[in-house]
Amino acid sequence: MMKTARRLDHIEPFYVMECAKAAAELARSPECADSPMIFLNIGEPDFTAPPLVQQAAEGALRAGRTQYTDATGLPALRERISQWYAERFGLNIAPRRIVVTAGASAALQLACLALVDRDDEVLLPDPSYPCNRHFVAAAEGKAVLLPASAEERYQLSAAGVAAAWSERTRGVLLASPSNPTGTSIDPDEMGRIVATVRARGGFTLVDEIYLGLSFEERFGHSALAHGDDVVSINSFSKYFSMTGWRLGWLVVPDDLVAPIEKLAQNLYICPSTVAQHAALACFEPESITEYERRRTEFRARRDFLVPALNRLGLTVPVMPDGAFYAWADCSSHSPSSWDFCFDMMRRAHVAITPGRDFGHHGSERFVRLSYASSMAQLHEAVDRLGKLLPHPA
Repeated sequence: MMKTARRLDHIEPFYVMECAKAAAELARSPECADSPMIFLNIGEPDFTAPPLVQQAAEGALRAGRTQYTDATGLPALRERISQWYAERFGLNIAPRRIVVTAGASAALQLACLALVDRDDEVLLPDPSYPCNRHFVAAAEGKAVLLPASAEERYQLSAAGVAAAWSERTRGVLLASPSNPTGTSIDPDEMGRIVATVRARGGFTLVDEIYLGLSFEERFGHSALAHGDDVVSINSFSKYFSMTGWRLGWLVVPDDLVAPIEKLAQNLYICPSTVAQHAALACFEPESITEYERRRTEFRARRDFLVPALNRLGLTVPVMPDGAFYAWADCSSHSPSSWDFCFDMMRRAHVAITPGRDFGHHGSERFVRLSYASSMAQLHEAVDRLGKLLPHPA
């Protein structure tokens, strides 16, 4: 067999996708003919790009605007993202500090490659999105998972960061709102974390790809408010409903723009030109109105699903305040979330994600359900689960 690089030894399989493949295979089988699979396992909005965005993509194709852009993205798009920060969050983010990327995944890769050296340690909460720690591993660093409790909203605290910091710690990688929990870091606590890291000469990376889908004013603030040294990752996939377009962005300090640009030039030349031209239309008033309608719909889905899960004994310890995920404890029904998910997949034809991917601190008891599906699908899923699960006394 061909010899592979040792860094692969530090990157675990992406079990979310393994479960998704199993669910998709079962969905194609005859036993699902009369009861189609309901997919609550993948974090992808059921909404697609709104009409103005689709029209902008078609216009770019017809006009031949398909050639390479700058590695940092279209200047007009960087300007428009800057305006969005001013209009939505009251932040003055210079366009020169915004780097458009080939999805948020590319943004995370660029940031880790620019900031993490071999054997550097980066602190993350447990639970957290698995690919984030794998980006650290791909940069030959070490992701250190710190157990985060429901009382901490499954997030790191400044005190926890200070206690865990060692001579090998290089920084923190946070997500607010978080996948898989849908919980955010309180702005005051975020400020304390940034100050704690800054005092130690480290970096603060914050994955904010679900920031547009915050449901509560208290949490709907960008970490960029806490200083120009904060690095924010964002995306057009979630709030802007452009998952397959593979477009995201980074906000970085001035002195990090050139290193990031050099990496982007070598790794992928530039983001998709057509997607960038289409994304300009995301910020038109008509599009923003539609996105806000969708945000209201996601909140309504949350408000239906979480109480329904609690009634079924799938307890959600912390109400999600953003994104479209519920992190539910299934231990009253099974000691293994992996077995529970496959059992529900086969018997109820409801696909759910086991907690195995998201960490090691009690994740075996938890499942992640996505409410990115329609309200009708959520009602049907709850009905099916309710027929199989014994209700708690």
